[in-house]
Amino acid sequence: MDNDVYGHVNNVTYYSWFDTVVARFLIDSGFLHVPTAPVIGLVVETQCRYFAPIAFPDTITAGLRCGRAGNTSVRYEIAIFRNGEEEASAEGHFVHVYVDRATQKQPTPLPAALRDALAGITAA
Repeated sequence: MDNDVYGHVNNVTYYSWFDTVVARFLIDSGFLHVPTAPVIGLVVETQCRYFAPIAFPDTITAGLRCGRAGNTSVRYEIAIFRNGEEEASAEGHFVHVYVDRATQKQPTPLPAALRDALAGITAA
């Protein structure tokens, strides 16, 4: 199931990896507690560019940085590397707009805890 009919990981899987990398960062940084966080990020934009195929049983590593932190949104930039290679097999981004969990409509300024976490992965 890991490889599609063309013998490589299907493109939709990359978006799942992107989502996992961002979620793992938010959880590990202590910002996001999935069941109770009062402020959550909603994906409003995505992009992925593919440079080289990945196929099971390749091992992947993901790199994450904050490309931009605005007042209510963050652009997370992700690169996917295959088998320890130095050149990315794919790269892309997610833009999250942060909102009040209860309404999921009104954009909310980025909390200080999130800004602090982002400082460690912000692009120079």
